[in-house]
Amino acid sequence: MAGRDFAADETDRGPGVPSGGLANDPKAGQWDGRVLSKHMIADYKPFVVTDGEGIRCSLYVSGCPFHCDGCFNASIWDFRAGHEYTPELETRIIADLAQPWVQGITFLGGEPLLNTPVLIPLARRIRAEFGDSKDIWCWTGYTWEELMRAGETPDKRELLGLIDILVDGRYLKDRHDSLLQFRGSNNQRILDVPASLAAGRPVVWSKLHDQERDVPEIYLKDRVAGESRQAS
Repeated sequence: MAGRDFAADETDRGPGVPSGGLANDPKAGQWDGRVLSKHMIADYKPFVVTDGEGIRCSLYVSGCPFHCDGCFNASIWDFRAGHEYTPELETRIIADLAQPWVQGITFLGGEPLLNTPVLIPLARRIRAEFGDSKDIWCWTGYTWEELMRAGETPDKRELLGLIDILVDGRYLKDRHDSLLQFRGSNNQRILDVPASLAAGRPVVWSKLHDQERDVPEIYLKDRVAGESRQAS
């Protein structure tokens, strides 16, 4: 099903807001996680290295109305998918984060900014128990500019205030790039949330380091150089 742009009359929604039905584009405040969230979790993965910097715990929440064309996690678009978030799971998450070699936690989905009834209390507890010694990363289909719009629901900003790093923007399959660090398409950004809030504009993570070329290209260059030496 093609996506719809419900905010076509809005300007400055950030880079790469999809057109042509590649995803749903909401108006400010159109989607309210306090209403949409069913407190459901698609998956929890402790001690992973793919969802941000260092060794992390990853919590995948259920439900996403963006419906990006080519989404990797379309099976959890439904807010009722998966299983209920429980106190027992939260206790396990806190215990896993307490390991000294775990750098932090990552919120993914689904759409984390529409599961604030789960993630705000969890993020508050993480801050209460660990302070800033554990960082919090979050992926979202929203752009930073959309989250800062007048009329957006206040719970989104509340969760942002507890997050360190935000990977923002819809996945656009026609802008997919396998060389990107921690993201799928080149419209998406890795943002330093405290710095962005302080500056009043999106500030890119200082450790951003995308690859510049594929490994096969490196091998091809070496092969061509070897063939040239043999010919001479």
